[in-house]
Amino acid sequence: MKFRPCIDLHRGQVKQIVGSTLSDDQPEALRTNFVSDQSPAWFAELYRRDNLRGGHIIMLGPGNEAAARQALEAWPGGMQIGGGITAENASYWLEQGASHVIVTSWVFRDGRIDFKRLEQLKSEVGKEHLVLDLSCRLLDGSYYIVTDRWQTFTRTRIAPDTLAELASYCDEYLIHAADVEGKCSGIETALVAILAEYAGLPTTYAGGIRNIEDLEQIRQIGGGRIDATIGSALDIFGGNSITYKAVVSFHQDQQRGSEDHG
Repeated sequence: MKFRPCIDLHRGQVKQIVGSTLSDDQPEALRTNFVSDQSPAWFAELYRRDNLRGGHIIMLGPGNEAAARQALEAWPGGMQIGGGITAENASYWLEQGASHVIVTSWVFRDGRIDFKRLEQLKSEVGKEHLVLDLSCRLLDGSYYIVTDRWQTFTRTRIAPDTLAELASYCDEYLIHAADVEGKCSGIETALVAILAEYAGLPTTYAGGIRNIEDLEQIRQIGGGRIDATIGSALDIFGGNSITYKAVVSFHQDQQRGSEDHG
């Protein structure tokens, strides 16, 4: 199990927001937990110092391109990038220093996966550089993938067979539990259990993590196979329930454990 750090960008600043309040129709409804005085590069350099590879930079809406480039420049090859990625701009972001591009909305059309677009992306950047963001929300007892910054429900459920079907197109999965994202209210254990049933590509869970106990719960449910990312709860993002230092220590302990068992 690994800790995957994040840099969420909104209007050019590093922010932590409540994911379910993102809305194009009602921008005034946006709830922001934290706005950083530090630059995106400051966070990328911090993660580089602690060798926390495979974290993600997410551009939440327009106006974040310069900030994203700044973070990528601070750690070339160390972080992934998502938000508005298409086949037309994916190669550009790899050239700017991203290790992977993260894609959601562009590969869905009319609520369903567009496999032609997936093939196009795979052809453009290679499976080894593509992460599928299958962030989801609960509806009628099932987790459905949501697009357009978590505002639009698709008809595709998160399930082991879905992940297995898409595995030939990508290198990793990033899955936010959007209903609890930014709320520091605890993890969606049912979703983690679904992800744990799938034992294929590296998969990162995000949403609601508030302390080391939550990380330990993900480790136990996921059998050490599910990675995790934390936003609003971390002290570097204004949180008061878990320190960045403690998370780095947890991550390092897990890596030492993996090496010992290897």
